[in-house]
Amino acid sequence: MELMVLLNALVTRLLFVLHSLIGVWRVTAVKKEPKYWLLALLNLLLCLETGLTLKFKQGRGYKWFSPAIFLYLICIVPSLWLLEIHHGTQYCGNEPGAVQVNVSNQDFNQSRDNNHGSEGTDHHIIQTAKVFVNQLSTICESVWTLALHQTFLLLLVVGRWLLPIGVEITRDQLSQLLLMFVGTAADILEFASETLDIEDVRKNYALINAILAVWTWSMLQFPLDLAVQHIGCKPAASARRFPSLLLCRYSAELWNIGVSLFIQDGPFFIVRSILMGHFRIFNQMLVFFTAKNILVVTLQLYRLAVIMLDFRASVLQKSRKGEVCCCPCEPYEARAHASGHQENEMKEFVAFPPKEESQAP
Repeated sequence: MELMVLLNALVTRLLFVLHSLIGVWRVTAVKKEPKYWLLALLNLLLCLETGLTLKFKQGRGYKWFSPAIFLYLICIVPSLWLLEIHHGTQYCGNEPGAVQVNVSNQDFNQSRDNNHGSEGTDHHIIQTAKVFVNQLSTICESVWTLALHQTFLLLLVVGRWLLPIGVEITRDQLSQLLLMFVGTAADILEFASETLDIEDVRKNYALINAILAVWTWSMLQFPLDLAVQHIGCKPAASARRFPSLLLCRYSAELWNIGVSLFIQDGPFFIVRSILMGHFRIFNQMLVFFTAKNILVVTLQLYRLAVIMLDFRASVLQKSRKGEVCCCPCEPYEARAHASGHQENEMKEFVAFPPKEESQAP
């Protein structure tokens, strides 16, 4: 079992490094400047984190936070920024895939004929690899950028699944987290592709930077596991404090609401509103997703109000009964059940005193 944990930890981080190196390669090919290979040095942070995790945690994860996911974001996001800023300088035909496949097959056959019986199999493999890399370089820049975006978000979900979990998170919580990440990744990809593909947006350099900044801000939710875990609070520090009690009992729900309002749907709604209100950019999909963001934000605020009203009602009900909150992190029903169980035990103890006391004169 420990061997599988170490293997998953190493394979996942290796996938992260390979994908970030592909992003650096694309930036270097697009910019045509070798200095951009220095971005690959960011992977040293991921290598350092791998060594520390294997040494101190035996490959397992941490509570509430995934350093591997966070460092992967640091490695790949700069490359995606540069590709998006340099986007649109290469022409794409209507059917680039078919043309590229034909040219690729022709070059492979030519390479095979030229090397047949001349310098052996090794030289043939090297030449074939060179032809393959050259054909990859001819793919349209926008196609490369979109593919990196898609594989980036898919690798975040798959990588979080493959990374060994810590003792603080259960497999049920991990499955919930992965399902949330799938929906979140789809929304983030839609936001980036739908807004950055608008022609008027591409003409405004400051607007591109603003959209990429919001996109980067939305990615910060992936290293955190607070959406499925409740924080631990000491009863003495949280007693008779409404905000502390509320945070202890509904920490996961409040985190989900906060992510939607301040990290994802809220900022997305602001950006789309600016595009339509200030820059007068309108299209069917932009209007639809703006309405969707409004609906999600409204429902999250409604959910927050329901949680606060229900919790306030439960606290007032307990205060009228004279009950003291013994553990604010437990649900009200569980604490009520525990209190009732302790009360029944006390009644039994009073009704049936110890044997020595009942036989005393």
